[in-house]
Amino acid sequence: MNTAVTIPIDSTSSTKHSTANRGVGLSIALWSVQVLLAALFSVTGGIKLFLSPEQIAHMGSSMPIPMPLLRFIGVSELLGAIGLIFPSFLRIQPRLTVYAAWGLVMVMILATIFHISRGEFGEAPVTILIGLLAAFVSVGRSKWRPIISRKG
Repeated sequence: MNTAVTIPIDSTSSTKHSTANRGVGLSIALWSVQVLLAALFSVTGGIKLFLSPEQIAHMGSSMPIPMPLLRFIGVSELLGAIGLIFPSFLRIQPRLTVYAAWGLVMVMILATIFHISRGEFGEAPVTILIGLLAAFVSVGRSKWRPIISRKG
C-alpha cells in the first residue's frame, strides 16, 4: 500500500488539485439545485394535480385555466421532480435526469409566456430563474458532471 503524500510544488499539480475541488463543488451545487427543484416541482405539481378546482380557485387565480390542462401540468411537474433525482441517485439511466431538466425548462418557458400574457409581469422573473436553474442541471449533468450509469 502506497501511503506517500504528494505536496503540490508546481503549477501543474496545483491546477489538478483545484480542478478536482471545483468538480466536487460543482457536483454539490448540481445536487443542491436538483433537490431544490425537485421539492419545488413536487409541491407545485401536487397542488395542481390533487387539489380540487374550488381549492385552486381560492389560491388567487384571476383567469380560469381548464382543469385538464392544470392536471396535465401537475403530472408533468411531478414526473419532472422524480426525474431530477431518482435516475441520478440510483444511477439507472441517469441521462433521464438531463431529459427531465430540459422538460422542466420547457414548462418554465411556457409558464413565463402564460404569466406575461396575463399581465403578471412580477411572476416572469421567478419562472425565468427556475427555468435557468433547470437548464443548469441539464447542462451540468450532460456535460460538466455526468452521473455514470451503474453496470450490471
